[in-house]
Amino acid sequence: MTPLPDESTVETRLAAIPTEGAPLEGPVRIYWDSHQIPFIEADHDRDAAFALGVVHAHLRLGQMELFRKVSQGRISEMGGPLATDIDHGLRILNFERTAEAIEADLPPATREWLEGFVAGINFYADNTQTLPVEFRILNLQREPWTVKDILTMGRLAATDITWLVWFSLLPLRDRDDWPEIWARLVGNGSVPILEDGEGDAIASFNNLFGYTSRSGSNSVAVSPSLTANGSAIMANDPHLGIFVPNIWLVAGVKSPSYHVVGLMGAGLPVFAIGRNPQIAWGGTNLRAASSDLVDISSLPADQITDRQESVGVRWWFDDTVTIREAPSGPVVSDAPQFDGLADGPLALSWVGHMPSDEVTTFLKVSRATNFEQFVGAFETFAVPAQNMLYADIDGNIGKIMAARLPQRGAEPPEDVIIAIEEHAQTWDRSITTADLPAFYNPEAGYLTSANNRPAASPVPIGYFFSPDDRVDRMAEMIETSEAVDTALLAALQQDVYMASAVDLRDAIARQVDTLEADAGLAADQAEAWQAISAWNGHYTLDSRGAVAFEAFRAAFLAKFYQEIVGGEDWEAFAGMDRTQEITLDDIAGADQTILRAALDAGFAAATESYASGDTWGDRHRLIIQHPLANIPIIGNRYRFLDLPAGGSSESLMKTAHGPAGERHQVRYGSQARHISDMADPDANYFVLLGGQDGWFNSTTFLDQVDLWQNGEYVQVPLTVATVRDRAVATTVLSP
Repeated sequence: MTPLPDESTVETRLAAIPTEGAPLEGPVRIYWDSHQIPFIEADHDRDAAFALGVVHAHLRLGQMELFRKVSQGRISEMGGPLATDIDHGLRILNFERTAEAIEADLPPATREWLEGFVAGINFYADNTQTLPVEFRILNLQREPWTVKDILTMGRLAATDITWLVWFSLLPLRDRDDWPEIWARLVGNGSVPILEDGEGDAIASFNNLFGYTSRSGSNSVAVSPSLTANGSAIMANDPHLGIFVPNIWLVAGVKSPSYHVVGLMGAGLPVFAIGRNPQIAWGGTNLRAASSDLVDISSLPADQITDRQESVGVRWWFDDTVTIREAPSGPVVSDAPQFDGLADGPLALSWVGHMPSDEVTTFLKVSRATNFEQFVGAFETFAVPAQNMLYADIDGNIGKIMAARLPQRGAEPPEDVIIAIEEHAQTWDRSITTADLPAFYNPEAGYLTSANNRPAASPVPIGYFFSPDDRVDRMAEMIETSEAVDTALLAALQQDVYMASAVDLRDAIARQVDTLEADAGLAADQAEAWQAISAWNGHYTLDSRGAVAFEAFRAAFLAKFYQEIVGGEDWEAFAGMDRTQEITLDDIAGADQTILRAALDAGFAAATESYASGDTWGDRHRLIIQHPLANIPIIGNRYRFLDLPAGGSSESLMKTAHGPAGERHQVRYGSQARHISDMADPDANYFVLLGGQDGWFNSTTFLDQVDLWQNGEYVQVPLTVATVRDRAVATTVLSP
């Protein structure tokens, strides 16, 4: 069994960075704070990119190698034969499909930046004496990094959340009432993501894509008319899988063309969320319809090509998989994850399989000084579709829809699978950010986004969005405040109220009253129901009402949908309570006998849970672990903290979970926070759930967890003089 490294300090860790003989035009200084957050000062842009590559490799090389293997469908090389089905699916998705075309068309400045970044990664990996422990555990080898690798990882990060929605819906298509179900779901605009059993192929895809894709988030920009200091303020908190190392790292750069601090995806050379001297930016997933499943059963066989790919397998013989391609995209139904979900061959059409240039977009955003330049930066952007928010030092705020989408008709599709004829009509032309609505200095004085249904647009943006809980809660907190400041936005990022839970509780309470279902409750049942009735909708650590309600919800909906749906499909319907309107309509129109049986099940579950004395924090657990924790037998070594968590699936502090009648783990949610006050270039605050360093047992591996739990932040200044004054160490890279 591979031992973990000894504890290492920031000083010890920085001593591992090779500094001499770098391919630079001049010396580069990297200033480090006590959390091992770097700020790079370089006299040349390419040198700055090189230093960023060194920084990413130093902090996250093990994580980056893992991402590279996933993006290329090479998990079996690390995990053995149990991962071959996942690799087969990833090879079909083919994240590197357009990487060569994108690289060929890069503007010179972008190419120079990417090549400098890659050179920095390789310089570190080739010259550091000790590689991260993941290399030994996962049998990783030193392989040169390329620009193509970075672009392929970018496509993995752009995964379409719709793919996971399909896994929820395809099993229901055999039902006689499927057309009605589909119409209700599309009209409601929200569906659950299937959470299947541990270890199966679908669950593995959920874990991979939930961890790496920007599938959630909250973002808010507030104008001077509402702020205490008369300046614009911006706040962002992305929602992704809960793992360490965090998918984000915090960094800063000052070079001739760039002066920025912000959040960067590990191994990606751009600031997705950040601040420069003039503007700040952030975003949330637009939940756009960037993909289609296309029925290709009528396609002549000679229009489908195939190729063989070899899959390396650790501890076993290598495997060979067949990849088929149709004109509309890869034949995704050949993936093992689709086994039993589709009757005929289906192709995947995805905007991400077409060339686009997101690196250039975010390099331009980092240099932008006004809203016009910010909007113009997204000319080359396609995936993942985002609501991008903006604030500047002059007090302006704005929001755009950053996307490239097929030009669909105004009416929603009649099915989750479209005919090949419909595909031909919609995918031969596209709309871009310039065609979609933008907002600038709204009268309300603020802009928000939380994956909710967007404003009306010339063509449908998508069909499945998050409920309005989070966006409504942000509006409520801003509108009821005398003046907005960074403290209010910090409180907003930690808010644990969930309005839809209260609405569901009240709907159930009305049925209890109508049926007089509480008249014959035993004393302990009446006590549990009273706790639910009095609960205020806040998922605080000490709440027993939240425990009783969630136990009631899980049992009530399970029994309710078992009765009205039957078969094996009830689990999918029981998970649709997040769609709220559908569930409330079903409850309101249900037979009284069915309702009474469901209420009895809810009372029993709530009574047992409430009698345990558990609080929400006792049941709702934030497990801080490395992806290696998924390895059987030895995985416990890589679970580091088991903490009580507040919040729920649609609270602003999102801590998403499945049915919560028992102790359970948060799988997905808030895992990084950012606030920038545009009044002061140094008033930038970040915190990661975990730490900056990916090196096991580094003192900065988990050092921000306590800050996270306590609602505290790390100030990350933009002014170079302030950076120098606060640095605890300086690394100089020399030519």
